[in-house]
Amino acid sequence: MKVSVIIPAAGLGTRMASAPAATGPKPRKAAPSKQFTELGGTPILIHTLRRFAKSTEINEIIVALRQAEIAPFRARLEKEAPEILAKRTVLLEGGESRQQSVANALAAVSAAVDDIVLVHDAVRPFVTEEMIHEVIAGASKYGAAIAGVPAVDTVKQVERTSEGALIRATIPREKIVLAQTPQGFRYEVLKKAFDEATADGFVGTDEASLVERSGHEVAVVMGSPRNIKITTPADLELAEYYLTR
Repeated sequence: MKVSVIIPAAGLGTRMASAPAATGPKPRKAAPSKQFTELGGTPILIHTLRRFAKSTEINEIIVALRQAEIAPFRARLEKEAPEILAKRTVLLEGGESRQQSVANALAAVSAAVDDIVLVHDAVRPFVTEEMIHEVIAGASKYGAAIAGVPAVDTVKQVERTSEGALIRATIPREKIVLAQTPQGFRYEVLKKAFDEATADGFVGTDEASLVERSGHEVAVVMGSPRNIKITTPADLELAEYYLTR
């Protein structure tokens, strides 16, 4: 069984730009996209890719980037992380949205119907080898599986109004899971879901939402509270702490 992992990394990451600007006479350079923000002196994306390059279960890695970033990122990998390129890593152009980036990468995958395709956020660098294994096993068994963690806070359903939000219901926590990545699928399941979404002009929030819409059940395997998605300066501070641990 072949296992491919797709890393959509063509986004701009505007929420990371909310960090306070530096003071002084010199204007601050434009902040890098969040996936290229450095964590411990290394881009978050490289930390993430190293996790998958290390896994013996992964056969190939496909990274979707903006066109202008492909050549310089390849050069950086050749210099700083050749072990990632050695894992049959393909860098290709992504799209305007996450869904389009994953679709572009999926089109580059050559797989049998029962091979597994994982999709993982570029800015979740603390995914573990055990989590990768469990998602692969879940996808192989059920056809579709994601990492997720139980909700610990009380969850409220609200109605948005011009003056704010009003609570309409309290959702039992035992029925709520907070979705993470990796998300894994048999190739035929994911391809069918993307083809249908494209034909209907449907845009989902993640790959599992497309597969759910396609009528296929999605299993959940245990993720981790440490498997954070770094999207804000506060997330970056927490990631720096995890890295030093």
